[in-house]
Amino acid sequence: MVRVLVYASSPAQLRGLAGLASSLGAAEAYAVTPGAPGEVEANAYSVFTRVYRVEAERLTPGQLAELLEGLYAEHQPDLVAGAAVKDCVDAGSRLAARHNLPMFTEAAGVELADGGLRVRRQVLGGRAVAVLESGLPAVVAVKPQLWEEKAPGEKGAEVVPLKPPAPVVEEEAWEPKRREAVDIESADVVVGVGRGFRRREDLAMAEELARLLGGVVGASRPIVADYGWLSEDRWIGISGKKIRPKLYIAIGISGAPQHMAAAMDSKIIVAVNKDKNAPIFQYADYGVVADLYQFLPVLVKKLREKLGA
Repeated sequence: MVRVLVYASSPAQLRGLAGLASSLGAAEAYAVTPGAPGEVEANAYSVFTRVYRVEAERLTPGQLAELLEGLYAEHQPDLVAGAAVKDCVDAGSRLAARHNLPMFTEAAGVELADGGLRVRRQVLGGRAVAVLESGLPAVVAVKPQLWEEKAPGEKGAEVVPLKPPAPVVEEEAWEPKRREAVDIESADVVVGVGRGFRRREDLAMAEELARLLGGVVGASRPIVADYGWLSEDRWIGISGKKIRPKLYIAIGISGAPQHMAAAMDSKIIVAVNKDKNAPIFQYADYGVVADLYQFLPVLVKKLREKLGA
């Protein structure tokens, strides 16, 4: 029987984390999350001994780490588990560093074994599973949705309000990342754009191709992370989205392993690149060695004629 401390960046994440605590058979389980009155109570499952509701809409990673530090000292948990989101991973890593604790991220399975911890996580872009072990105490960032079905339905844990600690860094403004109404993970046709595009305005050619084929536009890392031409929900890669369309057309994309690991499940891959030695041709079912600025306008024109668009 272990003591568990879970932490979340929103009350909604507590459902899955409650399921994790339940699956571990926790003797004591404590939770901390920011949230409004009522919202936290609705997610205060009975598996928790106590739920700390921080009176704030949002906490910075530094504030969350400071709260964890105090609760860790008070309850001496065997396992500290947070949601696998950026703010929680940031906060958990600070706690792990301060106390020299092992930490695992993106955990898809967590269990107790031989007096220690066994964690399963996907590696190689989801094409393999690594099994890792450590002693306790430890810190782990988990995917809460994996434990959603195991979460206890009964609510009623004691809820204790907490004041948020003063932030070390004063935020002048905060706004969510730009998102678009595009779901590249479920699309049947994806047109990928890469560094071969020289200007943001030129992406209109790819958008038109995607429209004609009834698909959506995705992107490699440089387009999203370096240039900021498209939002993160279009990023195809280990750090972005994994796709499995019926047709993936990669235009001006070199084919780095991090990108291809997230696109390898595509049924048909078509690569367009002017470099005949580009790695992407090793993965492509069909390859076109051509300058995209010469090839794309012709392809779009032919499709318009074919479809009468």
